[in-house]
Amino acid sequence: MERFALSLVIIGAINWLLVGIFQWDLVAAIFGGDMIRSSSPLARLIYTLVGLAGLYAIKFLFNQRESVNNQQEK
Repeated sequence: MERFALSLVIIGAINWLLVGIFQWDLVAAIFGGDMIRSSSPLARLIYTLVGLAGLYAIKFLFNQRESVNNQQEK
């Protein structure tokens, strides 16, 4: 369940990254809605930072497995 939740967070963050950089909403493109979002430069910066944090969080999907394997070996 934790990996599923983390995966959803990462997908959401990548969507915000797309909004921040390209002003394009992937979720709206897939499920319908206004795909182009016009935002202030400050909002776009925040969206981009959230997206970059999501990309960074991808490593936690794999670190968690390594931690469990290391604990089992002890």
